[in-house]
Amino acid sequence: MRILGFMTGTSLDAVDMAVLETDGETIQAFGPAGERKLREETRDLLLVATEVARGWPRDKPAPDIFEEAAQAVADEHFHAAESFLAEHGLAWSEFDLLGVHGQTVLHERPHPGRIGRTVQLLDAERLARACGRPVAFDFRSADVAAGGQGAPLAPVYHAARAQASGLAAPVAALNIGGVANITLIGPDDDLLAFDTGPGNGMIDLMLQARGLGRFDENGRLAAAGAVDEAVLKTFLASDYFSGPAPKSLDRYDFPLDLVDHLSSEDAAATLVAFTAEAVVKAFEHGQRPQALIVCGGGRHNPQIMKALADRAPVPVRTAEAVGWRGDAIEAEAFAFLAARTARGLPISFPGTTGVAAPMTGGRIVRP
Repeated sequence: MRILGFMTGTSLDAVDMAVLETDGETIQAFGPAGERKLREETRDLLLVATEVARGWPRDKPAPDIFEEAAQAVADEHFHAAESFLAEHGLAWSEFDLLGVHGQTVLHERPHPGRIGRTVQLLDAERLARACGRPVAFDFRSADVAAGGQGAPLAPVYHAARAQASGLAAPVAALNIGGVANITLIGPDDDLLAFDTGPGNGMIDLMLQARGLGRFDENGRLAAAGAVDEAVLKTFLASDYFSGPAPKSLDRYDFPLDLVDHLSSEDAAATLVAFTAEAVVKAFEHGQRPQALIVCGGGRHNPQIMKALADRAPVPVRTAEAVGWRGDAIEAEAFAFLAARTARGLPISFPGTTGVAAPMTGGRIVRP
């Protein structure tokens, strides 16, 4: 199948897109990839929807804003893809399927006696009608309903991507978005995956709260600051790190007020160190890989990459260094997962989300 995959992360920055030719087991070819920035009005709407979601009681109906935001997300994807297809001389009719993650506004991991909750907003029917193609979506709900973490979902793609590029296991793929997650690929292609801790999310939230922009461009603030070791130690004392894998996070799960008393520079430096040290802790859960391949927006922050290189017990390599498209991995992953959904193949596994057995997931709507 030729599939157009989409991803929008919790940074609320852009719609990422990538074309993949795949049967959901191996990758036959890579098509173009790109992004389109979210419109400000959509971003503002999603910020409000996220705040509403955080206060949404479990026993109440979904907030009204979810429907409005889901329609806006569908429209953003359609307009992003229209520009993308025109740029690359492609037509909707060339695609068998779209794989669309939707916009996460809530993710609550399960606890003993209580299943998790996860919400990815997307009016998939609206998008399918607009583009005239079937849309695979809602990849997390079935896993969560079965007691799984609902995240991460990219590991099965990381394994296929490593195989396609001839990387020998054991190897690890680290995605740094709002939250960072790792896939440890064992010598028999067995998978262990989980959220390591914060990615860019806490740094972004800190800067935004202080009116200093959306993110620390080129890590300039962090480079000018010093790590507060006492605050870092408090962050790392969280029960999250002593819990077994697999496990998942929301970017709001760690208390940002721990850095309120620090200068912006020191706060940024401390949060960068937290991201890196949380990744280091990931290697306590499984076999040590030959290399750590870093994908996602976080690899563009030189201070995060430096902290990883300084602290990680294994060689750290960017996605591009091994021939991967670091900004497109998640969009490619949801194209791959769409193919697996269409074929009824599992998309989550005991070692990736904690479900009892490999599970299918996702739904498909047709125009």
